[in-house]
Amino acid sequence: MGMTSEMMAETGIARLQGEIARCRICRDTPLRAGDRLPHEPRPVVVMSSTARILIAGQAPGLRVHESGIPFNDASGDRLRDWLQVDRETFYDPGRFAIVPMGFCFPGYDAKGSDLPPRRECASLWRQRVIDQMPQIELVLTIGQYAQAWHMGSARKQNMTETVKAWREALFSNRSPAALPLPHPSWRNSGWLKRNPWFEDELLPVLRDRVKLLIS
Repeated sequence: MGMTSEMMAETGIARLQGEIARCRICRDTPLRAGDRLPHEPRPVVVMSSTARILIAGQAPGLRVHESGIPFNDASGDRLRDWLQVDRETFYDPGRFAIVPMGFCFPGYDAKGSDLPPRRECASLWRQRVIDQMPQIELVLTIGQYAQAWHMGSARKQNMTETVKAWREALFSNRSPAALPLPHPSWRNSGWLKRNPWFEDELLPVLRDRVKLLIS
């Protein structure tokens, strides 16, 4: 008996995830000389042949790097609250694929903030990963880097304006649909207070769409 299409999809995903797990390009052959990742890479990616929602974040933080579990921090708690899902549902690869723009913790800048996602990841891996998951119907683009890659002309001049135009992005003819979100970091609490429309208008639509797609 030959392999079914589902079995072939799972095999392709498992093979690609194995390649990603072994990737050391940002440490060994970075795009910019002298800009090598200063620690052992630990790519954190959750791919799926059945999930209909893709969470496209920025890059793992230190806590996620240490645990190997995406959004295993306070940002993840806030994101799960936005989605109104529990941890068990969130970490079910049958419901959510989780693919950040940078797969490894990029380290800290001089001020102690996380550096931007490594540029090596998107150029080497992202299209291959997306091509392996044609069943995705909704991409949650978290932060400016994911929005720049996934949203094309629907992305505005800055993150706030992009998120404000969420209706334009969500209800366009793009496939899969994209819904822009700010990063759920607690550092963005001030942004949420200044933009109450996010919780009043966007989150109810997000929760309804998530409920439909994971049911």
